[in-house]
Amino acid sequence: MIPFVDLKAQYLSIKDEVNAAIQGVLDRCEFTLGSEVAAFEKEFAAYCQAEHGIGVNTGTSALHLALLAAGVGPGDEVITVPFTFVATVSAIDYTGARPVFVDIDPRTFTMDVNAVEAAITPRTKAIIPVHLYGQPVDMDPLLEIARKHGLIVIEDACQAHGAEYKGRRAGSMGDMGCFSFYPGKNLGAYGEGGMVVTNHPEFTRTIRMLRDWGAEKKYHHVLKGYNFRLEGIQGAVLRVKLKYLDGWTEARRAAAARYDSLMAGSSVPTPFARADVRHVYHLYAIRTRHRQAWQEALLAQGIQTGIHYPTPVHLLPAFADLGYQPGQFPHSEQAASEVLSLPMFPELTAAQCDQVAQAVLALAEPVAGAPANTALAGAI
Repeated sequence: MIPFVDLKAQYLSIKDEVNAAIQGVLDRCEFTLGSEVAAFEKEFAAYCQAEHGIGVNTGTSALHLALLAAGVGPGDEVITVPFTFVATVSAIDYTGARPVFVDIDPRTFTMDVNAVEAAITPRTKAIIPVHLYGQPVDMDPLLEIARKHGLIVIEDACQAHGAEYKGRRAGSMGDMGCFSFYPGKNLGAYGEGGMVVTNHPEFTRTIRMLRDWGAEKKYHHVLKGYNFRLEGIQGAVLRVKLKYLDGWTEARRAAAARYDSLMAGSSVPTPFARADVRHVYHLYAIRTRHRQAWQEALLAQGIQTGIHYPTPVHLLPAFADLGYQPGQFPHSEQAASEVLSLPMFPELTAAQCDQVAQAVLALAEPVAGAPANTALAGAI
């Protein structure tokens, strides 16, 4: 079996360091926040080329608190994309603001920046670009639009740890950047975790209070806050793993390059990476109109795959109250019906990449002038 992601292989490679770090937290009894979290906040913020980091319990909470720190609330609108994990939109909803969608660029799966200005109204307060699959949005024109209209930009970098746009790290370009440390992420905790990075001291102060019941000091509650603190054990684990992140990222990029090379010239649409970005390949998503058949055929050969994401948020029952209809965001809807994520993790071997690519090519329609791959392609 070739797994979609192999968390055990990564753990075994750093087991002794991780176990020692966890034991240190247990010995010091620093279970919530504490010295390991504080150190990780500084180290990860520096990694992201940002001044401040505020650790929280999830990436969703990072987005939620960033929006609140920006002053977003009932009656406001926040522009984002419907082709994302539901947490992006849920965080907007938690504040009482209205999510407003724009479509994606069909090549990159990220926000179509050219569609943003038309979506701005007097109620627009912020924009959340989503660096989906590990590729940054085209940020310079987006930031120019935001400055022109006085809008806050909050980067959803939950899948983009270490990704770069024109040499700048994801999370450092907008007013705030939000990360998830869910176990399967490029930098994953052994549980839940998230962080907001920013260069703004006032946003930092507000989010630090909001994550800990709105208190600036114990039992002195300045704001109506939340219990969104990052646990000490997660901070310790993430500090260990951060040291290896760039190496793991290059392993992901090498696996993606091998997939690209093996499937080059075929009818399989492989991921498009902009020339001015460092794509970190949290996911490697191909496209096919025969997704269910392909997924079943690959699984029959011992190859696990994923779908990210099968339904754009504007068509989910949970957000039917927004009033969007099928056909309003055609690129997002088409992507949601076609994307198929292949195995992608740092420990993926060249032989495994070859096996996956060969299995995919056997399913693909032959290119004109080339021999058919297998009889299986005709069956699909």
